[in-house]
Amino acid sequence: MRDETIAIHGSFEDGATRSVAVPIYQTVAHDFINADHAAAVFDLEVPGFHYNRILNPTNAVLEKRLAALEGGSAALSVSSGSAAVAYAVRNVTTMGSNVVCAPQLYAATYMLFAHVLPEEGVEVRFAADDRPGSLGRLIDENTKAVFCESIGNPAGNVIDIAAVADVAHRHGVPLIVDNTIATPVLLKPIEHGADVVIHSLTKFIGGHGTTLGGAIIDGGRFPWADYPDKFPMFSRPDPAYHGVVYNDDFPDSAYVVRCRAVGLRNKGSVLSPFNAFLLLQGLETLALRLERHIENGRRVASYLRNDPRVAWVNYPGFRDHADHELVKRYLDGRYPSVFTFGLAGGYEAGMKFFDAVKLFKRLVNLGDAKSLVAHPASTTHRQLSAEALATVGVTPDMVRLSVGLEHIDDILEDIDQALAATGS
Repeated sequence: MRDETIAIHGSFEDGATRSVAVPIYQTVAHDFINADHAAAVFDLEVPGFHYNRILNPTNAVLEKRLAALEGGSAALSVSSGSAAVAYAVRNVTTMGSNVVCAPQLYAATYMLFAHVLPEEGVEVRFAADDRPGSLGRLIDENTKAVFCESIGNPAGNVIDIAAVADVAHRHGVPLIVDNTIATPVLLKPIEHGADVVIHSLTKFIGGHGTTLGGAIIDGGRFPWADYPDKFPMFSRPDPAYHGVVYNDDFPDSAYVVRCRAVGLRNKGSVLSPFNAFLLLQGLETLALRLERHIENGRRVASYLRNDPRVAWVNYPGFRDHADHELVKRYLDGRYPSVFTFGLAGGYEAGMKFFDAVKLFKRLVNLGDAKSLVAHPASTTHRQLSAEALATVGVTPDMVRLSVGLEHIDDILEDIDQALAATGS
């Protein structure tokens, strides 16, 4: 099935009730057949549902659809995108190890990497830029993964995934890619060599600004068994599960099974089944919504670029943008509706624009059906130092737009009146 069909029909058939919509299994636990069945489920010997901190039938459908859309072997749903980032990285790291990272990151991810993980004994090394060579120079014998966002938020850079994956694999480490802005409809990083893909489902996949959620998708291809000393967590018996060896018992999904069995089971950032249901509703219309998002975003970027009150527009969909060739290669020339611009009047003009919008909502979310505006330096990234802001690609005058699904004329009229209010 193609993406649009998978998103609506994938991995669900209710033989018991013939329900067409995925039911909400609002239950804490599930009844065992007998003692032997209970033991087998708890020891991961047979698939099954037992306690909903580990797995829920509604969530399972969402996970299977996301894995199918990304071309992965299996997926894990969690309570938020931030939880997905944290679990994905901690699943392969130990004290004294490090992760190499492209610098253009969402603020919460940067804060996790720069301040939280080091306190847990995991170093995160930020490359000077997102080029494969810059990342490769930081990898050593203690590196456990390379991390990047396929499209940086809010920097807007597009990663050369295949080249970065090649560098990571030459050093025997996996590539973890946050694919939130691109979504699996526009870009499937696993097809280009990524080993793990993560999403904030809160954004385009949910699509309506109502529901938090995150996901981790296992590509199923990284040869963990080839590096038993580097990744012993997959090759040695896990005493918490009566000696299960993830590489041996789950050769195509060792990464995500361990992430569920160790991360989710013990730390508990669980996605509720009701949230999973709402995210499934969003997923059904994702491909259709993206068509309108992309077209509206293109129109807005062109309008801003031709307005003398605007100093710059960072939209990789433009042919003269430094990353446009990567847009053509990885996104088939389609660029999402999230991008940034700056005003001729600088920081003060940016704040005036932010205050003057009427249709746009002043939010720090993105990927909503509604058009949204943010001023990163004073909101999402306000805790960062000037040096850290430069590292992640945020300038004081930067305004981020997430262009929604409204009529394009209404969107442009709101932008025009807000620009007039800046006095630029």
